[in-house]
Amino acid sequence: MEGALSAAAESGSRLRGSRCAHCAVAAYPARPGCPRCGGPAEPVVLSATGTLWTWTVQRYAPKAPPYVPPAAGFTPFAVGYVELPEGVRVLAALDIPPEGAEIGMPVTVTAGDGVPRATGAVV
Repeated sequence: MEGALSAAAESGSRLRGSRCAHCAVAAYPARPGCPRCGGPAEPVVLSATGTLWTWTVQRYAPKAPPYVPPAAGFTPFAVGYVELPEGVRVLAALDIPPEGAEIGMPVTVTAGDGVPRATGAVV
């Protein structure tokens, strides 16, 4: 993909997806064609807030590469799917302690270093 669909989002910025010109289905990550009807898709900036759809704790280090363990070693972390108002579910690392994560809670999603990040939203 070239141009706006392939441009990487800066860490901390809003996620970039795509929306079908024919049936209005949104997708993340951005793609040139619609996953539903195959029509052309245009780049869009996705909503910054959504709802935590489900989550779990990653208790083992991912495979390396591409994962690069930190110097202090691996620490378990929470991951989850965030449902955005556009209907897209985005897998994100949760910057929420596991005891504070709750399905249905509002969260803010931003581009992260390699993966999206989600934090508890201010309501």
